Amino acid sequence: MDDSTDEPGLRLLVVGLDAGCRPILHRLFEEGEVPTLQQLFDDSASGPLESQIPPWTASAWPSMYTGKNPGKHGVFDFLSFDGYDWDVVNSTHVRERPVWELLSDHGIASVVVNVPVTHPAREFDGALIPGMTAPEDPDCHPEGILEDVKLACGDYRIYPQSGPEPDRSIEGYERTLELRGKAFRYLCRRIEPGFGFLQFQLTDSVFHERPGDKQAIEAVYREVDRQLEATLEETDPDNVLVVSDHGMGPVSGPEFRVNEFLRDQGYLDGQKGGEGMPNWSTAWENDLLEGEDASEHEAGAVERAMNAAARIGITTQRVASALEYVGLKEPIGRRVPNDMIRAASEQVDFPSSMVYMRSKSELGLRINLEGREPNGQVPAADYERVRDEVIDALADVRTPDGEPVFDAVAPREAYFDGPYVEHAPDIVTVPSDFDTAVVADLGQAQFGEPMEPWNHKQTGVVAATGEAFDERAGVAGATIFDIAPTICALFDVPIDAGMDGTTLPVIEESSRTEYPAYEPDPITVTDDRAVEDRLSDLGYL
Repeated sequence: MDDSTDEPGLRLLVVGLDAGCRPILHRLFEEGEVPTLQQLFDDSASGPLESQIPPWTASAWPSMYTGKNPGKHGVFDFLSFDGYDWDVVNSTHVRERPVWELLSDHGIASVVVNVPVTHPAREFDGALIPGMTAPEDPDCHPEGILEDVKLACGDYRIYPQSGPEPDRSIEGYERTLELRGKAFRYLCRRIEPGFGFLQFQLTDSVFHERPGDKQAIEAVYREVDRQLEATLEETDPDNVLVVSDHGMGPVSGPEFRVNEFLRDQGYLDGQKGGEGMPNWSTAWENDLLEGEDASEHEAGAVERAMNAAARIGITTQRVASALEYVGLKEPIGRRVPNDMIRAASEQVDFPSSMVYMRSKSELGLRINLEGREPNGQVPAADYERVRDEVIDALADVRTPDGEPVFDAVAPREAYFDGPYVEHAPDIVTVPSDFDTAVVADLGQAQFGEPMEPWNHKQTGVVAATGEAFDERAGVAGATIFDIAPTICALFDVPIDAGMDGTTLPVIEESSRTEYPAYEPDPITVTDDRAVEDRLSDLGYL
C-alpha cells in the first residue's frame, strides 16, 4: 500500500454537474448567483471537457468513471437491446471497473452519491447511493445505508417526481438537492473517505422539464452552490475536480425524423394500431391534463381526438395542449391509456425493416442483419454495401434552409472499439453542432419544429484546484475519458492500461498496468415503471 492511503481526510472531491458548461455557468457567474462555484473556477485550471458520442447521461457517466469508451464498457444509451426488445440500463450493463472499485483495491475508501448507472451497488470499501436509472429506494452499499441516511438527514429522493404527487416545483428541486448534499456529508462523516464523488443531476433535468425557465434554472444552481459550500466547509478536501458529462444549449435548427427519411429511401416499414416496435408506450403513461382519470372517459372520444392530433402532426408529448384544438374540450385526466396513445401513432415495424433508429439517444442506426437480429432482412454479404449506401445518403441530407443536418455520419468503428462494439448502432450520426434534433418519430414530415427547445451539446466543462494540481499547466485538450486516469494519478494508483484517456495536464501521469480481467455481476433487469416514466418525462425515450 502506498503512503497516500495513510493520509487522513478527503484527498479528492469530484463534483459532477450534469450538463454543466461555460455558456450556462458564465451567465450565472456574471449575475453572482453561484459564488462558491465561481470561486472554484477562478482559483483553478479550467476549460472545456469534450464529451463522447453519444453525449448523453447514461453512456457518458460510465465512460467518465471507467475511463473507457462505450465499446469497452458496453453502455451506449439509456436502453439495452436484445433483438427488438429493450430494458433500461443499470450498473450490471457496465462491463468495466469503476474507478472507486480500483481505488478500493488499493486501500482507498470512497463515498459516491447520485452518479448515474450505478444501481445495483457493488461491494467496495466505502458507500454508494445510486443516481439516475435507479429506482427509488435502490440497492445501496453497504446494505441498509439508505435507511440510515433517511434517519440522519430526512427523506431522500433520486427524483423530485417520486413523491406522492409528481413535484416539478422549484421547491421540490431545492429540497431534492438539499437532501443530496446532506446525504453526502453524512456518509463522509461516517466513512471518512479519501475519495468523494457527488453528482447533481437536476442541473440537466431542469432544462428538459422547464426549458428556458430562468427562475427555475437559477434556483437549481443556487441550491447546488449552497450544498457545495456546505460540503467544502465540512469535508475540507485537499483537491477538487468539477466535471460535467456534456453541455446544454438551445436547439436552433429543425427536428429531423430519421426513420421517416429511411422509409422514403425504401429501408424501413411502419405499422399502425399499436402492433409495431418498439412498444415504448407499454412502459409508461403520459402526463396530460388535470381532471378525472382518463379511463373513466368514453374510449371512442379520446381515441378520435388522439387520431385527429396524430393526423395533423401533433405527437403524444404535445397532445395535452392540442386536445382542445381537435375537439375534445373537457379535461380528460392526468393520464391517457397507453393503448390509445399507440393507436394514434405509427411505429417502426422492426422485423420488416432493413435499417432503423431504435432510440434517439443512441445517435445512430441499426441494420436489421440476418443472423444477428431475430428477423434479419439484410444478408451478411450485403452489410457493408447497405451501410455505405445509408451513410452516403444521410451525409447529403440538408435542412430546409440548405444546411447540413450532420457533422458526421460514420461506421461505428470510427467512434467505438472494444468487445461490445457489436451492441452499438451500426451507423453513428453526429448532428451539426447539435443544433438539429435527430429523433426516431415516424408518421410525420421529415423536418419539423423541435420537440425539445433545449438539448445536449458535446462540450462540457472541467475545473481542477488543490495542492496536487499544477494549475499553470492548464487542462487543454481534456476529454471525458481523462477523468478516471487523473483520479488514479492523484492517488498514485497505477492507471488501467485499458483506459482510453490520459491524465489532465495539471498532474503527472502515474504508471500504467494491466489489471486482472474485471468480473462484473450478471446482467439483471431493473423492472420499475417509475424509472421509465422519469426517462420519458425528460424526453430521452
